[in-house]
Order: sequence, then C-alpha cells, then structure tokens
Amino acid sequence: MASSIALKLTCVVLMCMVAGAPLAQAITCGQVATNVAPCVSYLRSGGTVPTACCNGVKSLNSAASDTATRQAVCRCLVSAATNMGSLNPTLVSGLPSACGVSLPFKISTSTNCNNIK
Repeated sequence: MASSIALKLTCVVLMCMVAGAPLAQAITCGQVATNVAPCVSYLRSGGTVPTACCNGVKSLNSAASDTATRQAVCRCLVSAATNMGSLNPTLVSGLPSACGVSLPFKISTSTNCNNIK
C-alpha cells in the first residue's frame, strides 16, 4: 500500500513538473509560408513591397527570438527560396531591409542556417 501511495505521489509530482515547464514556441514552415506569402509577387517582379508582406516579415522577426527558432525560420525561408526558382535573388536577400528589419543572416539558397545564432 505504501508503494502505491508513493507511485501516485510520484505521478502527481511529475505531472506538476510537466505542466509547470515552459512550452517551446516552435514555428512551422507553414507559419513562415503564411507570413511571406504576400511577398511572392514582389519577389518575382519587384515594384513596391506590399504592406502585408512587411507585416509578415516583421512578425517572423519577432517570433524568432531564440537561436532554434531563428534557425527554423531560416531553413523554411531557404527551402522556399529554393523551391520557388522564379524569385529574384536580389529582391529575396534585400526583403528584410526593404521592410526595415535587420536579420542576423542573408536570405539566400546558399545560407547555412546552422551558423545562425
């Protein structure tokens, strides 16, 4: 009986530890794609950067508050830039600056996201 109470107490303590632990704020490539979707026409042909595009870029920049998230966003952006071959590489790499955002990495198909801190 004592071991049953100890087991139940251990389970309750573990549940409290799990419930009290901070949850990781993971970001998905789907979320990244949603944020940069308004940018696609600009990244193909130039012109004026849409406000919705810059709002998405700023949102991603705010969400990428730690190394793991910055690397995840980078990987999603590099993958998107690679898969959408018709994008203008100069416009892609200059997008953050055009939106008034400073990124710790260049958006390019050659960016090594593992080097981002």
